[in-house]
Amino acid sequence: MPAFLGLDIGTTSTIGILIDDRGGTLATAKRPADLHSDDVNWAEEDPGQWWRNVGEIARELVASAGLAPSDVAAIGVTGMLPAVILVDERGEAIRRSIQQNDARATRELDAFSAGMAEATFLDLTGTGYSQQLVGPKLMWLRQHEPEHFQRARAVVGASDFITARLTGTLQVEHNWALESGFVNLATGAYDPRLVALAGIDPSLLPPIRRSEEVVGALLPDAARHLGLREGVPVVAGCADHVASAFVCGASNNGDLVIKFGGAADILLSSDRPVRDRRLFMDYHIVPGLYFPNGCMAAGGNLLNWIIANLAGAEASKAAEAGLSPHQWLDRAAADRRPELLFLPYVLGEKTPLMDPHARGTLVGLGLHHTVADIWRAALEGIVFGMRHHVDTFLDSGLTVTNVRAADGGAASDLWLQIAADVLERPVTRIDRHPGSSLGAAFVAAMGTGHLADWSLIETYVAPGRVFAPRPAESAAYARAYANWRETYERLKTLYPRLHDDQVDTAPPV
Repeated sequence: MPAFLGLDIGTTSTIGILIDDRGGTLATAKRPADLHSDDVNWAEEDPGQWWRNVGEIARELVASAGLAPSDVAAIGVTGMLPAVILVDERGEAIRRSIQQNDARATRELDAFSAGMAEATFLDLTGTGYSQQLVGPKLMWLRQHEPEHFQRARAVVGASDFITARLTGTLQVEHNWALESGFVNLATGAYDPRLVALAGIDPSLLPPIRRSEEVVGALLPDAARHLGLREGVPVVAGCADHVASAFVCGASNNGDLVIKFGGAADILLSSDRPVRDRRLFMDYHIVPGLYFPNGCMAAGGNLLNWIIANLAGAEASKAAEAGLSPHQWLDRAAADRRPELLFLPYVLGEKTPLMDPHARGTLVGLGLHHTVADIWRAALEGIVFGMRHHVDTFLDSGLTVTNVRAADGGAASDLWLQIAADVLERPVTRIDRHPGSSLGAAFVAAMGTGHLADWSLIETYVAPGRVFAPRPAESAAYARAYANWRETYERLKTLYPRLHDDQVDTAPPV
């Protein structure tokens, strides 16, 4: 029986899965990934840690599933995008990755966007100017780390880096390329006009490959690292948010997926591309479909920050009760009234604001509040951001029907009930959903011909509990959401001044 290995290079962890060709999950494993934020709006990770994780995970999976290494028939890798990784002539990372939610390159973004009217850029790429674009980050590296930039022979994404280490081939999957801001949506190819905005050598950009394309075979050294046989075919891989939404069964026009991961992704399945500066535009896993989508820079990583910095005593209580800190705080927050407003912009904000200057903001704090109140406000604030995206989709003429919830945070009953109340729509939890790694493994099976129908993904997952909106709570949240939106509008001109003050007064390096 062939098995297929999927690897997810995620924001907070590296996850692996082995599946068979009959709808079964054979084993899963994960390792933590560390996010580094050494300066204002910085978000970096160590590709070397990802590679170590991949080796440990693959060995654990094969052992847990009771398989022989030769049973693994194909490999696919997924990852957050568009991370920026400079690689040298040996294919090794020159420095830590600059993550997709990193917002350091604000001045470079201004210079980049000055080269082309946004309406033209939007028409070419399907998205507007934002902190997520690769060009401004490369401009920042060229200006601030010229020794690293000069050594670079290519720039790739997270999954592309691991795929290259596995096969020795350099390429980027088509959604990393599209979201980089260098690709013409109409042609699917790099556009010289777009590349020229960053002033980079086009040779830094590797060839573009579709997710299911086989791009190489497992090298001997990589095979030893993973404990597998050499020569296993490897596909180009896929974007994590796209893979996860596909796994949820979002393949009909109007299917909405909300992802409760380290960042919060919101994807809407569509039979047509949409050009809206407030959104990102991606290809669907299924050829011929599209995923207009948004990504909030902070989701679960904001909750992890609260636990690390504000909830020390609560974490101890959770351990005594045999619960995770997340579960303990959910229990503590369940009966709290929603009194606080939390703007979750701790890494700036991507869609739909496209504002790298935005800051995390807590409004209404009193001495009678506890960390449980702050926790609840953070859960609500992230869902308010999802509601903002739904409003944006509707404003763009799209249809939002079924709502599905996935990823780690979807295990929280409290969070999904808040989502149903705020979105004023039923929210279905997807069970047996190990995340984006399943999408990567399935794509590998499709790309190597072991599976022949994209709809077979439905055999690997199942819909779970449905959370229905409660009219009274929805009405209360509608008022709170209006206040939440107004808070940003009142503060958006202040945020850039805070950033300028920090830059002007920063100590010399």
